[in-house]
Amino acid sequence: MSAPLRFVSILLAWTAGAWATDYNLPFMEYLDKDTLVHLKWGFDHLQGNITFQLIVNTTGWVGFGFSPHGGMDDADIVMGGLGSDGSYFADYYSLGEKMPEMDKEQSYTLLSMTENDGQTIMTFQRPIETCDEKDFQITAQSIKLIYAYGTTDVIKYHGSFRGTKEINLLNYKSKTVPPDARYLSVKVDKISVPPNTTYYHCKVMKLENLPTKHHIYQIEPEIENQEVVHHMLLYHCPSFVKEPYDKPCYMGDMGDTCFGVVASWAVGGTAYELPENTGIPIGGTHSDTYYRLEIHYNNPQKKEDIIDSSGLRLYYTDKLRQHDVGILTTGVFPVSHMEYDVPPKAEKFHTYGICNTSLFSQLVDPIPDLQVFSVLLHTHLAGRKVRVGHFRKGKQIDFLGVNENYDFDMQEIVNLGNIKTIKPDDEIIVECVYNTLNRTQSTMMGLSTSDEMCLAFLFYYPAINITSCTSRPNTTLLSTTADQIAEYQSLVNALPQVQYITDANSKSSLYRHGTVRNVMETPTATCKNTNIASRLSISWMVKAGGIILLLLSIAIM
Repeated sequence: MSAPLRFVSILLAWTAGAWATDYNLPFMEYLDKDTLVHLKWGFDHLQGNITFQLIVNTTGWVGFGFSPHGGMDDADIVMGGLGSDGSYFADYYSLGEKMPEMDKEQSYTLLSMTENDGQTIMTFQRPIETCDEKDFQITAQSIKLIYAYGTTDVIKYHGSFRGTKEINLLNYKSKTVPPDARYLSVKVDKISVPPNTTYYHCKVMKLENLPTKHHIYQIEPEIENQEVVHHMLLYHCPSFVKEPYDKPCYMGDMGDTCFGVVASWAVGGTAYELPENTGIPIGGTHSDTYYRLEIHYNNPQKKEDIIDSSGLRLYYTDKLRQHDVGILTTGVFPVSHMEYDVPPKAEKFHTYGICNTSLFSQLVDPIPDLQVFSVLLHTHLAGRKVRVGHFRKGKQIDFLGVNENYDFDMQEIVNLGNIKTIKPDDEIIVECVYNTLNRTQSTMMGLSTSDEMCLAFLFYYPAINITSCTSRPNTTLLSTTADQIAEYQSLVNALPQVQYITDANSKSSLYRHGTVRNVMETPTATCKNTNIASRLSISWMVKAGGIILLLLSIAIM
């Protein structure tokens, strides 16, 4: 080989090696509680490529993927490792709890595979949008990530070396709590959880006295019994609630009127940090306010002798942020004495809750534009899909939240991809889809885990005095049979809605009008007909081609 060509060969080898390790990966999360599985990632723009680096405490094979439900069903997976014959890596898809099949379209490209200090480090890349129907489409919504690994390079059943975590890859918010951060710990104290399938416990209390206004900027769960704590809500109470108590919820006590959501957490969620220009107000003129902590215990095995002291940690600051945050409860009126059922043996039954914001002016005036930035969607065991439609002048203009693969055990506050503006005359429609094929009896709308709900908690600014806007059909609906489901669905859709608007002082207004509008199909990502190899080639040529040609000309001279 001539000297110039040998020089070029060395140059290409060096630059390829450097490129394989020099990435801008600004985001990172541990996917497991023992910090053995570490994910880093970054992307250039929403129509470009996304790069991942998976670091696992093993010298065997490692796997990573995307799943609609958090399991192996319909999962998009990559697996690889560094064996005695070098690195191996491939794109797979899975149809269930069995060995994944190799994808004919290899949408992922391995950039580097190394082992160091007992860890396997796998760096790889794919387009954010692909044309392969076997690939999971990455959007600006939270995605269930799955991982697995083995102790050898023989890819086989992972056993307990697996897990899942829900992360918004394209709209990630890092957690930045300083070591000297102040927080309020709002918890129950050694309560005895009864051996019931569903139990709600409420503690009405005052928070620490803060004579001036402060902002809550992060909400973190403090969970003592993870297997039974399903969700927690902290409500502020109206001014007429003046006595503390610590007992079962909804027993006719004054605290049952506390329904202005201040903080929330649901199973599968982690700590939630608000955007840096927003905060939930506490203290100041409201320092005498009572708050109600509600904990839903889901105990299907009816375990006994559970003593629990779970709750929420509220990080706060006296350095006020630009916007006060409010949380608006929308959806189907959650507790009703009417007969409103989800029928049994239904594959896809829809319920709807509407909210016409033009009605807010009856309780609060004037009403500003509301800027929605996050949402928490909530149903129970039969829920399969939740969507929040945003309508203006009778036409849908957007979604305020979408979960096409709802999981009762994976509920999390989701940061939206951008700010969604609700104007004073806009409408919000919360649609929930249920599957009751395994049920022989009708399912009531109610509080129990075996009942159903359909709610969307909208995080927005600037905060107004409205706390909830929900609805129900304006009639008594009787139970139906499996062969009448289509007719029953048509009746539910066509009935006028009764809307309930409530403010922070538990003053309510009831409106007997409102209609369910058709919610559009959920937009799907458009793919790009270019494979990742050509993208990498073009990227390489643009970034390095000029330099190589220059050095080549120097070497030849």
